[in-house]
Amino acid sequence: MTTPVQARPAEGAGRRALWLAFASVVLTLILPLAGLVMSLFALVASVRAIRALRSVTKPVTPAIVGIVVTSLALLISAGVTAMQFYFSDELAAYTECGRGAGTVTAQNECVDQLERAMEKKMPFVRPGDVQFPFPP
Repeated sequence: MTTPVQARPAEGAGRRALWLAFASVVLTLILPLAGLVMSLFALVASVRAIRALRSVTKPVTPAIVGIVVTSLALLISAGVTAMQFYFSDELAAYTECGRGAGTVTAQNECVDQLERAMEKKMPFVRPGDVQFPFPP
């Protein structure tokens, strides 16, 4: 005789949603595109956790915190990913320049070229306004 398959208990749903939200924040800081995918996954898990917790009359606070944290990670990862795609040509040129730069002066020149190239792509920025505090 076989035992019936039991569904996952709803009690841990909020905790799982919160862990997924924190994982999406970590991935957003390391790899923004992966953080974007993880944030979408965590957002769906958090919404499903709210439904599951309400069905068994448990507190939904962890799932709501998961939605808030995931939403912030989603906004940050979407913004960073969009900027990476928008400035992809400039970043590729900077990477190529950095490979050939053997001195600190040459590396600083690569940073200056990146700053000027980014200024050209942003019409609302005056020349000389883009300055990185440290090389990217």
